[in-house]
Amino acid sequence: MSDPVILERRGPIGVLRINREDRRNALSRDTLYAFGRLGRELVNDPAIRAIIVTGTGDKAFCAGADLKERQGMSADDVRAQVGLYRSELGVLDTSPKPVVAALNGVAFGGGLELALICDLRVAAAHVEVGLPETTLGIIPGAGGTQRLPRVVGEARAKEMILLGRKLGAAEALAWGLVNRVAQADTSVLDDTLKWLEPIAHGAPIAQSAALRAIESSYEVPLTVGLELERVFYDETLRSEDRLEALKAFAEKRKPAFQGK
Repeated sequence: MSDPVILERRGPIGVLRINREDRRNALSRDTLYAFGRLGRELVNDPAIRAIIVTGTGDKAFCAGADLKERQGMSADDVRAQVGLYRSELGVLDTSPKPVVAALNGVAFGGGLELALICDLRVAAAHVEVGLPETTLGIIPGAGGTQRLPRVVGEARAKEMILLGRKLGAAEALAWGLVNRVAQADTSVLDDTLKWLEPIAHGAPIAQSAALRAIESSYEVPLTVGLELERVFYDETLRSEDRLEALKAFAEKRKPAFQGK
């Protein structure tokens, strides 16, 4: 059997590609475990500056849970499976490095929830996204009811979830659900790699501090968020990268950040 997730290194960018095109890149148990194992490998690799999650082929980024696998599961089995979304995909959710979803095809249900775990999202022009769970008698169970409102707002999230509404790439961009639609003459992965060049060659300490400052502010008052920002800013003041940026500015050249 082929690996359910393939890890590729594109210079300082790590790519995790779901390799189940025949199953529309659905999330089986083995796929979730592979994400956890390979995600930890990339997070702990000092040479990696950012992580891209994508799928094989051009039809599906991820069509959600592997319903064929779930047919023989009891309710407790399904609960355990849903728990894997938190334990195994959690490494991407808490990654100190930027994580970007390159949506090469449809992202439905757990597939969109996987994309919502990521910090940024780039979509191919033909992509559709949606959370259709209520039309199947359930609700999004891998963070969709929590993360989608934070991205598109409460009213639009309710519209998508309660109506089971699907969005095309252009509308998802207008709603802020994706950050970018890839150019038609290039693959979404290549488009995403080029788009991420400022991160690939940027200051990783500053990027990590910025991510943590933003994410830690969601459920605290502004005064607490501003204090957290001060703490994370202080981390960057102690870095060699900051001194390199000042030196490069004085010498009229691009800085060479080392993550130190």
